[in-house]
Amino acid sequence: MKKIIATDKAPAAIGPYSQAVLLDDTLYASGQLGIDPSTGDFPEGITAQTEQSFRNIHAILAEAGMTIDDVVKTTCFLADMGDFAAMNAVYERQFTGSFPARSAIAVKTLPKNGLVEIEIIARKG
Repeated sequence: MKKIIATDKAPAAIGPYSQAVLLDDTLYASGQLGIDPSTGDFPEGITAQTEQSFRNIHAILAEAGMTIDDVVKTTCFLADMGDFAAMNAVYERQFTGSFPARSAIAVKTLPKNGLVEIEIIARKG
């Protein structure tokens, strides 16, 4: 069973895609930039943008009836690999117990010139 997941507690999609898709017990979430959904703006700096990206992820997970502990895979996109340590410090605080599998990739640019975008796959159970 496929269900589209959407919440106003995370930024609306800025293109022809869904915030997330729940397929049976697996959630596939689109990448979350560090955009504050209440203002539509980025906070200043990599730490604040990473924190906001995770707030957006938490909101999408909650809408799907999941938590951060259900995340099994993340992909982190960075506009500058020099920001890896600062992003990683925020990332590390998000999880308790074991960490999900992860890829971290430097990209030339991100939508709206964001500094970080994080996508997740989560599985209930």
